[in-house]
Amino acid sequence: MYTTLIDAQTVAGHFDDPNWILVDCRFDLSDTEVGWEWYEKAHIPGAVYAHLDEDLSGPPLTDSGRHPLPSPAALTRLFGRLGIDESKQVVVYDNANGVFATRLWWMLRYMGHEAVAVLDGGWAAWEAAKLPTKAGDEENETAVFTGAPRSDWLVTIDQVADQPLLIDARSPERYAGLEEPIDARPGHIPGAVNFPFGRTWGEDGRYLPPEELAARLTAVLGDIPPDEATFYCGSGVSACVNLLALAHAGLGNGRLYVGSWSEWSADPERPAARSS
Repeated sequence: MYTTLIDAQTVAGHFDDPNWILVDCRFDLSDTEVGWEWYEKAHIPGAVYAHLDEDLSGPPLTDSGRHPLPSPAALTRLFGRLGIDESKQVVVYDNANGVFATRLWWMLRYMGHEAVAVLDGGWAAWEAAKLPTKAGDEENETAVFTGAPRSDWLVTIDQVADQPLLIDARSPERYAGLEEPIDARPGHIPGAVNFPFGRTWGEDGRYLPPEELAARLTAVLGDIPPDEATFYCGSGVSACVNLLALAHAGLGNGRLYVGSWSEWSADPERPAARSS
């Protein structure tokens, strides 16, 4: 069972395995339909497509950020439509070092499905290896997904103040409040520390070795147990990169504040901190 990262050659060796499900999560925040176009032009054979806005987000329930978490019922329907049940090994990938794919990775694990891994290096690694691709649209046979949410993994806006450690996954510039290209106000949640999600990768776009990830994350965690740390970003998407790194490093599972800065900054009553 693969639960964090997987390499392209291993995925290619399971093309004919009916118990493997591949999901393409390529996306572009500035052009929300181009990911589907990329998928139709070329994707890993057998992969189905999941759209960040339409599939990996839902109506505001637990949060009101830019990418609200779908309800457990909606997630159950989505995973069933993708062909996922308890017997399936799931592999997710994108073209952004996992920024979007890790959202699906986290959601599956949040709903109790452990056998899900992110393609290390993503679409670029697949192309670099000159492995087969396929055009057009594909669908899997519908499955019956059974699972239940791990509610202790999820932090809502009213619980933020009670968290022993908040880790902001955005860039240093956004964290410091020097720039804010998307959300209502610049800055960060008071008391949060910064660990940009890009610190989990090497220059080749692959995730760092587990021991190096462990050293970097432990330096940020300090004395706080990993499962008591809450990660956030702009809208509960890229923070999942840090949660994947935490798991791959063997440190366990943190918590996710899905609403993140997009929800927090939209409320003028919530304070914002800046740093130089």
